[in-house]
Amino acid sequence: MDIKNIDANILNISERILALKSAELPKEIRQLDTHSSPQSEQVLQNWREELIDLFAYSFTNLDTKNKFDVENWGEETLNLLIKIDFSLDNAIKVIRYYRIIVGEIIKNEAEKIELSLSDYHDLIFKFTSIIDFAIHWLSITYTRFYTNRINAAETSVLELSIPVIKILDGIGILPLIGDIDTKRAQELMDQALLKGGSLSLEYLLIDLSGVPIIDTMVADRIIKVFDSLKLIGIKPILTGIRPEVAQTMVQLGIDFGSVMTYSNFQDALINIRKF
Repeated sequence: MDIKNIDANILNISERILALKSAELPKEIRQLDTHSSPQSEQVLQNWREELIDLFAYSFTNLDTKNKFDVENWGEETLNLLIKIDFSLDNAIKVIRYYRIIVGEIIKNEAEKIELSLSDYHDLIFKFTSIIDFAIHWLSITYTRFYTNRINAAETSVLELSIPVIKILDGIGILPLIGDIDTKRAQELMDQALLKGGSLSLEYLLIDLSGVPIIDTMVADRIIKVFDSLKLIGIKPILTGIRPEVAQTMVQLGIDFGSVMTYSNFQDALINIRKF
């Protein structure tokens, strides 16, 4: 029996799938909604119904149309599920639940109409293809969303970890705490120039008392920051170099001879006021 000649049977299968909208959900699926608010329950109900629609019409659409529908559904689903904090793991559990139920519907209907093995295989293949693509696309959209969120949070943390604080008229301080990697070193450059200029600083004290290690890369970055600050008219001052850090710098041959340095922030401030 040719698939093209069983449109009525395909329609019957689609209608049986659509009937799942009114079917009672098993306890394990209902419990996936850990939120008791009516709003979250309605969001999940709408999402499950859209999922059923996607499966029901997957037999009547071309593969390209199916993928387009899944992509749109994936984006819309993401926005809804993220708002109610519904996890990707739970979303996939719901999809797998319907996969089993719809698979049984297809099998039972195929037996009733004595569908050939070849035609049955074509139906199952089309359905499982849309299921696999749905899970794949949902995973991609979730991953993209959380990757963007993590990157945004990382950027915020970087900015907060390099604060330029104006303490007196024309004088600012930039205290550094912790290790300085490549990203943080670049943020140091950006923030020093951006905030130094916007705060109309004449002096910027970069305090390293909270930095445990200075290597050649970090030292090179700091020197470049100093050179850049000088170009925009800000006098950079280095403070708080710990003894063990100073010893490491000497051993590595790092030269801060052209940089104004003080043992601590207070000494630097006292000397600035003498100028």
